[in-house]
Amino acid sequence: MNEITLCAASSIAPAQLHATFVTAFADYLLGPFALALEHWPGFLARQGVSLEDSRVALHENTPIAFALVAKRPRQKRWRLATMGAVPQARGTGAAGLLLDDMIRRAIHHDNVAVELEVFAQNERAWRLYQSRGFVRRGDLYGFHHQTGQHQAAVPEVEVVTLADALGWVDQAEQGIADLPLQVSSVVLGALTVPLSALRFGQAQVVFLEGPAQTLTIYSLIDRDSRQEDARCLLQHLCARYPDHEINVPQLQRDDLGGNAMRSLGFDPLPLHQWLMVRELV
Repeated sequence: MNEITLCAASSIAPAQLHATFVTAFADYLLGPFALALEHWPGFLARQGVSLEDSRVALHENTPIAFALVAKRPRQKRWRLATMGAVPQARGTGAAGLLLDDMIRRAIHHDNVAVELEVFAQNERAWRLYQSRGFVRRGDLYGFHHQTGQHQAAVPEVEVVTLADALGWVDQAEQGIADLPLQVSSVVLGALTVPLSALRFGQAQVVFLEGPAQTLTIYSLIDRDSRQEDARCLLQHLCARYPDHEINVPQLQRDDLGGNAMRSLGFDPLPLHQWLMVRELV
């Protein structure tokens, strides 16, 4: 393949960038990423993406690969929100070029680290990241649970407003290293879906009651390592929403609430992610 050039993702028409993304993820590990164009802005918001700081690799003025970046100024980090290449661009060096460029620019902007999540089963991807100095920092799990499997008497929990919940997450994040960006107040606050929040003791859960008797837990954080408060919140959800299916994306740390899920019989999803970090200083 001839010369590859890079440009800011903000300079690419949204429909063209979206089409490149869909093509790149047509054979994704989790299956084809069927994302409609009208949902593209919402996806970018959930990932905290800054298109101005993201880059697209071009060959003959056609997008062939991309590295979407989210900034975490409080942590002085950049996050590689997602990276992909269309099939014909794989093996051309475009991915490595984008990754090296992101690291250089992160250093230039005085960041202390760059981070990303990658599926542990995606060996090709994590080997690339390892080659650039990224180190596995922890594991992020997803879960599934059918609430009708058990119900228990639990203490009353506090229903809190979303604004209050975001403030709590923001405060908690200051004492938690490596909290995934997608469960932070920045991303939760950017979502346009009607989120609900409950709190008990040292734990808080932010969730969405979806269609067809489903719940999605967007953020579960227990600041107490025993996770008894997280257990109470989860038991309350099961009792409050009988016959609902609970889904948790692969962003849950065991030490912040995942162990409470496991103790209550939540089923871990077959695939899980690694959080990887490269220190820059």
